[in-house]
Amino acid sequence: MRKADRLFQIIQILRRSNQPVTSSDLAGELEVSQRTVYRDISHLIAQRVPIEGEAGFGYVLDPRYDMPPLMLTPEEIEAVVLGVQMVSRLNDEAMRNAARDVIAKITSVMPHDLLPFIAQPAVGIKPDDVSHDTTGDTRLLRLAIREGRKLLIDYRAADGTITNRIVWPVLLGYADTHSLLIAWCQSKQSFRHFRADRILQADVLDERIGIPRNKLMQEWRGGEMQKIVKTG
Repeated sequence: MRKADRLFQIIQILRRSNQPVTSSDLAGELEVSQRTVYRDISHLIAQRVPIEGEAGFGYVLDPRYDMPPLMLTPEEIEAVVLGVQMVSRLNDEAMRNAARDVIAKITSVMPHDLLPFIAQPAVGIKPDDVSHDTTGDTRLLRLAIREGRKLLIDYRAADGTITNRIVWPVLLGYADTHSLLIAWCQSKQSFRHFRADRILQADVLDERIGIPRNKLMQEWRGGEMQKIVKTG
């Protein structure tokens, strides 16, 4: 690992920790000697990075410290590129466009010596795994999820039956060929998975769900939604 990458990684390790990190722990994660860690810490402090602590106690980074934007390592860049490639498999055009925008923004501010990691990454998915089909616009569904609002949808079932429902959206999940809106259905009084491409019409209602989304997620996973409805 280059020294510049190592210094950056030390900052990252300290940023994600809520307690002092010892030189031994830093050395283990970076796969270097503790002597190298001591030198790197001294170098960072000399560069006015607000690290406090000492050998034997551990080091902490002032939480107010802010690094320059998009200081990414090659591994982080390739993780982003791989994620974008995976999103390109989805049949959600809005998400595909968002992924392309992310790469364009990162490329525009990336140091020149790191651009090859975007143009020629060491990771990738098979070209024939990329989907060229698209489904309906899911932006409205994701907006309702983020704002915790109920949705009024017209939904076409597999047998062609069309129903009108009020649902409490929880999550938009993605499979290789389609996306699913996971929601609590008021009429069925249970969780349902709605194919996004079968939602004919969706309107975000002013009425809020009134239950934190993390709680809904827990109940969806645990199958205890009836208890929330009866008590809430």
